[in-house]
Amino acid sequence: MSYYISPRFLDKVAVHITKNFLDLPGLRVPLILGIHGRKGEGKSFQCELVFERMGVEVTHISGGELESPDAGDPARLIRLRYRETAELIKVRGKMCVLMINDLDAGAGRFDEGTQYTVNTQLVNATLMNIADNPTDVQLPGSYDATPLHRVPIIVTGNDFSTLYAPLIRDGRMEKFYWEPDRDDKIGIVGGIFSEDGLSQREIEQLVDTFLNQSIDFFSALRSRIYDEQIRDFIYDVGVERVSMRVVNSLEGPPQFRKPNFNLSHLIEMGNFMVREQQRVLTSQLVTEYNRGLYSRNLSQPTATPTQANQPVNNGGNGYQKSQPSNTHLTLETQAQIRELLAQGYKIGIEHVDERRFRTGSWQSCAVGQINGESDAISTLESCLAEYSGEYVRLVGVDPKNKRRVMETIIQRPNS
Repeated sequence: MSYYISPRFLDKVAVHITKNFLDLPGLRVPLILGIHGRKGEGKSFQCELVFERMGVEVTHISGGELESPDAGDPARLIRLRYRETAELIKVRGKMCVLMINDLDAGAGRFDEGTQYTVNTQLVNATLMNIADNPTDVQLPGSYDATPLHRVPIIVTGNDFSTLYAPLIRDGRMEKFYWEPDRDDKIGIVGGIFSEDGLSQREIEQLVDTFLNQSIDFFSALRSRIYDEQIRDFIYDVGVERVSMRVVNSLEGPPQFRKPNFNLSHLIEMGNFMVREQQRVLTSQLVTEYNRGLYSRNLSQPTATPTQANQPVNNGGNGYQKSQPSNTHLTLETQAQIRELLAQGYKIGIEHVDERRFRTGSWQSCAVGQINGESDAISTLESCLAEYSGEYVRLVGVDPKNKRRVMETIIQRPNS
């Protein structure tokens, strides 16, 4: 496939990598490039395309490797991979980078329920130390005075506000928020369907039909089109014999004809996928299952409003949390409000009746100036009481970028 590389993405990654390999006197270059944005927008895949185009070799670390039952293992792993990558630069004489995927998933702190371990602290401290001293990275128990080659680090994630704040400061990490615009999406989706005979106009119409969907939606849509043929194949062979036909067969792998990729069929299948997404968002069975747990938690004595607004130090690791106030809101909703306000986002509240819920015709509740957690909770309680027979959702808005960062339903009719 002729995959598309966004010019903005290519420019940002290429400049960061090249700048770290140049000797620029009197200039302090951030070692880490942090690429963050919504899930499924192709951050890691765009990086791989840029690396391939530039001829850059990559050493990978997954966010899942940043925890271990043995304290210090993840930090040692980062140092080891960094030194290995520096050696590759020296031996092969070409650009190499260290890439950490989903850093926030492995080293971030999402709420007060996320455990902050020794390894999490060490991972943050290790990356900070490497960013400050990129040519002097030692392994525990040994010391090598020979300077290493500088290795640019690229990290990806969804929400870097969950990371330790000193790690993501500008001197150590350069941030790049990746949000593909319409032209980027048309280019990327055109690459996904490049072998399927869709015209440029059909690609544009497909993207405009599902403009709010992420890039991985279109990749999954193309994969879903093959389901019809695979289903026919399974029932032709027989469900009982499909394993031997596919895995241990002398007949060779099965062959499939090219599926129907006309635009109307793609839109029909895409709408089916969107409805499946909505079922996930609207079911929220975990809320029903945990209702008893919330009731037990809320029946326990809680702090007074004055105490609830006072920060509590939880061990000196840079994070603070407040005790829940005495309200009928769930603990989860209170935590979401605190998190939104802590990140500087504005609080919005919307409601809709059951009939208009099917069309997504939400209406805003009258929300005045919210100056803190107690104001947000009291305003939200008033809206819940006023629209007790309707759906109510909490909205987080980024005032700088004029975009929504969160939408979550907190009340349903008859719930």
